[in-house]
Amino acid sequence: MTMADPRALLFDLFSTALAAVSPQKCLPAHLPSPPQGRTIVIGAGKAAAAMAAVVEAHWPREAPLSGLVVTRYGHGVPTRRIHVVEAAHPVPDEAGVAAAAAILERVQGLQPDDLVLCLLSGGGSALLALPAPGITLADKQALSKALLTCGATIQEINCVRKHLSAIKGGRLALAARPARVITLAISDIPGDEPSALASGPTIADPTSREEALSILEKYGIEIPPAVLAHLTSPNAETPKPGDPRLAHSEMRIIATAHDALSAAARYARARGIEPLVLGDSLEGEARDVAFVHAGIARSIRRHQEPLAPPCVILSGGETTVTVRGDGRGGRNTEFLLALLTRLDFPAWALACDTDGIDGSEDNAGAWFGPDIIADVKEGRLQPHAYLQRNDAYGFFSALDRLVITGPTRTNVNDFRALLLTP
Repeated sequence: MTMADPRALLFDLFSTALAAVSPQKCLPAHLPSPPQGRTIVIGAGKAAAAMAAVVEAHWPREAPLSGLVVTRYGHGVPTRRIHVVEAAHPVPDEAGVAAAAAILERVQGLQPDDLVLCLLSGGGSALLALPAPGITLADKQALSKALLTCGATIQEINCVRKHLSAIKGGRLALAARPARVITLAISDIPGDEPSALASGPTIADPTSREEALSILEKYGIEIPPAVLAHLTSPNAETPKPGDPRLAHSEMRIIATAHDALSAAARYARARGIEPLVLGDSLEGEARDVAFVHAGIARSIRRHQEPLAPPCVILSGGETTVTVRGDGRGGRNTEFLLALLTRLDFPAWALACDTDGIDGSEDNAGAWFGPDIIADVKEGRLQPHAYLQRNDAYGFFSALDRLVITGPTRTNVNDFRALLLTP
């Protein structure tokens, strides 16, 4: 790879990051030995079906193995012993409710020598949708839509989800007693907090129902009467850290955003491009994060500090978008659109969601090069107008700069690369 092809370098960095956190790469080394009893595989997330296929490929043929996992529509893969169900994401549907109920039923009535192997990845919260008694799917759908567009963080969203669920926040592990529970998880949570991943169905929950209620109030979200009644009831509380009923459950995070960024950084360095990794857990409004990246790039261009070109700025995490317009787009395309408004020198940039879906669109993200920056600088393109109406998808689609990967069947959240050439 030479700097004569910076676009290819951007895409190779992204591909390298994805390969480093694929189930095929990260899961086999963490598989436990078969137990004396049965092994029941359950799971949820955009990588759940791919993870199940890896388990099947590495599990002894003579050892009992069965189970059910739920993944997003279009993310399924062929399996033989573990049933795969597809459901809606990010707003749950009836298929997700039925799958969650079936998973909960499969882990009941087990014995101490049985093993529950839980496979989790990003998207598991919406896919594992089983409302608490008294709460309807319509209630959860309305709250999900409101939370996804108000600027709430994923930790805040999942806190609410846990306290409105019959399966999240450790309740699935309670149902599996006395069997041993091992959870293998690909993390899409900034900071990799285990209890926030897929809303922690097999792990103790440090948040409270009072926090869940305050989050809804903080963002001015209308609370359905049944939800309000539930959150003000002790029945909404989840098992807390130190609860002896969860002593049989353990969790291992097997892939993270740090792993993806580290692989990309090694790839860049091997090709003479010095990487600057800003962090794997950046949060905040997408456009604000973009302004910070632009400021660092400006310092590099003008002062060769904190490093000199050729170099690439890498970052991960999960930004948010407070939707005020009527356009289309996700947080990665919005990041790039905002970045364009602050760059007045040649640069190359790519921002994608590692699951292959930016928000709810059909693209993973987008990319741009110096030609787009020049068109913005000369007034031939008007990114500010698109940014105002949250229409990053429309902007990059018209320029044929969307990145469309299809389902990647992994998910460690955002991947951003800003490349500065000599």
